[in-house]
Amino acid sequence: MMSLTIEARDHASRARAGALHTAHGDVRTPAFVPLATKATVKGLLPVEVAALGYEMVLGNTFHLLLNPGPELIERFGGMGRFMGWEGPIVTDSGGFQVFSMGHGTVAEEIKSRPSRGTRSSAVGWAGRAGSDREGAILAIEEEGVRFRSYVDGRERFLSPEGSMGMQAALGSDLALVFDECTPFHVDREYTARSTERTHRWLERCLRWHAQHGPREQLVYGIVQGGVWEDLRRESAQTIAESGCEGVAIGGSLGAEKAQMYEVVGYATEELMGDHEGKPRHLLGIGEVDDLIKGVELGIDTFDCAMPTRLGRHGTALIPDPENRWRVDLTKGRWRESDEPLLEGCECPTCAGGFSRAYLSYLARAGELTGARLLSTHNLAFLARLMADLRQGILDGELKSVAGAWRAGEFAPKR
Repeated sequence: MMSLTIEARDHASRARAGALHTAHGDVRTPAFVPLATKATVKGLLPVEVAALGYEMVLGNTFHLLLNPGPELIERFGGMGRFMGWEGPIVTDSGGFQVFSMGHGTVAEEIKSRPSRGTRSSAVGWAGRAGSDREGAILAIEEEGVRFRSYVDGRERFLSPEGSMGMQAALGSDLALVFDECTPFHVDREYTARSTERTHRWLERCLRWHAQHGPREQLVYGIVQGGVWEDLRRESAQTIAESGCEGVAIGGSLGAEKAQMYEVVGYATEELMGDHEGKPRHLLGIGEVDDLIKGVELGIDTFDCAMPTRLGRHGTALIPDPENRWRVDLTKGRWRESDEPLLEGCECPTCAGGFSRAYLSYLARAGELTGARLLSTHNLAFLARLMADLRQGILDGELKSVAGAWRAGEFAPKR
């Protein structure tokens, strides 16, 4: 059976609505996937996440490898049973986190913050030594990556086979292959070599999974290639033809939104036709306007730390495109405001009648209740966005639905 059923298409874009079929149930698409990076969606219980309408969460191989370790999680029956989540789980391979230790995030690069690592002509990117407890890449080799653990300072090694073995132990429904996530500012030559290595690692991941992996576990390859059109298209074709059940789009997508949409579009265009039945995931993307555009470009699922991270820092998502759909409740103007967070929102935070003044007080005081309430609202806001976009595709009204969200309109749920 195909891993994705497409139920409807938007004729004015590449958007489609459907269902992703996994061992632990179906996921209605397009969908946003909350992060359960360390086997927890920060601040929320699994039943609360499910009550908001979410059907799948994402765990991270790298962090769970370092603590508590795959053996313990496997002994408890896998990540789902360990954390009390009954639905599907996707696990990231750990590649992004490993390589971020060497060069930081794309945002840090673009903002010209100091690199965490130095480029080695022999192995690619190698981290500076730093303190014993500081995470760093030690070497990128054909066999895998040696790095220093940020938990205890020990030297560790992660290979394509090791990543797949870890994800098998976690018992995820959907595993991502191990890839090299190239920095934004490297040149085309390095990006091409890196992408070729990612494709070789893909073959090793698939070979290991065919021999040892759980039969019911889906495997997604990851498209790399930086911002170069030919590299992105070639990578998308390679992944699609490799035998993977799905395709994830990762790596550096550009310095600004227009370039990001262009780069994502290269991949999704290549995945049309014979490969249209493969589900597509866009890694690390969760801004409101990016989700809307991503759906229009043909992406089925997304993940991002943004909604819960904002919640922990006193910021809520609201229909205000001029301010990036955000309101910072730590600002003094909200200290005495009796306004609701968002009129017409049915999330537990808004339905509970909490004023902006109270939420502002909690955020400024660093109270855990504030982080919980705002994270709950932010996740509910994105769940509502994705549900509206999905229904818009099913009803043949995506253009008007997307236009309303882009304009900052928020109507009570129909």
